[in-house]
Amino acid sequence: MSLQVLGSIEYIAQGGDTWDSIAIAAYNEERMSSLLIDANRDYIDTVIFEGGEVLKVPVIDATQVETSETLPPWRR
Repeated sequence: MSLQVLGSIEYIAQGGDTWDSIAIAAYNEERMSSLLIDANRDYIDTVIFEGGEVLKVPVIDATQVETSETLPPWRR
């Protein structure tokens, strides 16, 4: 499924943040970290943020995010 990005919001990274932790906070889905990385190519090599980095968090339609509740049983 291709996600439609509706816009983005700014997020200022906190020391110790990772792509995964930001994705969980923003989307409640760790696997959405790839969307964050794509939107923030300047930080593609960052694993753990020092704090203060200004990141773009893409805004997507929540109905486009597949979760274990919305997946068919054979994909859970």
